[in-house]
Amino acid sequence: MSLARELEVARAAALEAAALVQRYRTPGIRVDHKHEGEPVTEADIAASALIVERLHAAFPADAILSEEVPDDGSRLQASRVWMVDPIDGTRDFIRGENGYAVMIGLCIDGRPRVGVVSQPPTGITWAGSVGETCWKELPDGSRTGLRPSERKEPPGIRLVASKSHRTHDIDLFRKALGIDDEINVGGVGLKVALVAEGSRDLYVYPGSRTKLWDACAPDAIIAAAGGRLSDTYGDTLVYDQPDLYNRRGLIASNGRLHDLVVGTIALLRAKPIG
Repeated sequence: MSLARELEVARAAALEAAALVQRYRTPGIRVDHKHEGEPVTEADIAASALIVERLHAAFPADAILSEEVPDDGSRLQASRVWMVDPIDGTRDFIRGENGYAVMIGLCIDGRPRVGVVSQPPTGITWAGSVGETCWKELPDGSRTGLRPSERKEPPGIRLVASKSHRTHDIDLFRKALGIDDEINVGGVGLKVALVAEGSRDLYVYPGSRTKLWDACAPDAIIAAAGGRLSDTYGDTLVYDQPDLYNRRGLIASNGRLHDLVVGTIALLRAKPIG
């Protein structure tokens, strides 16, 4: 069954929410903090409400999981679950930087099938439906297909890593694979999008801070493009679980590098400390 309508509804909602978010981008925006210490702004809340309303109107039988709405567990009984991060990279948004995006993903029977990542300050959108289509869309509406790089091994691997949550583990990993080319970007969605379009080869995050809504849309997009996203053990992420966290980290690659990266991380884990 085609998911063209789902993709278009998600795209339209993401673009509308991205425009809304930009209207909130003013100095001195109020910042609150959740019980876990994560920042949240009125832009996060407003964008979430808009997206949830649009998705519910188009697909009233579907479950919706949004970062800014309490998880009541009803998604665990649903075969179709939308996962929404209204601002992925809120810290960048607050700082007035560009590393944030609106993200909408659809899981069907526990697997990401549709994803949209829209970057408000640039007007660039990445979108995909697994097995059907994927593209990068510019503000003028022009589109180019997504195609990951063909790099299979070192040297020359181009890494994109976290800006706010970068750890010393990344330095050890870089050394193991001889990686000299690293850029740092705020949100998960943008990092994975860069791998999906082929401008980066690899994204590695060894931590446990990301949640299901951080990964769903990017997972669908990179799968549609022919790349791969997994945890740092090489296993696919589990979306139909009570736990909201991706506790075993993330790897997004062009696909060709994936097994090498998983194996390298395994060797680093096994290496004695000291």
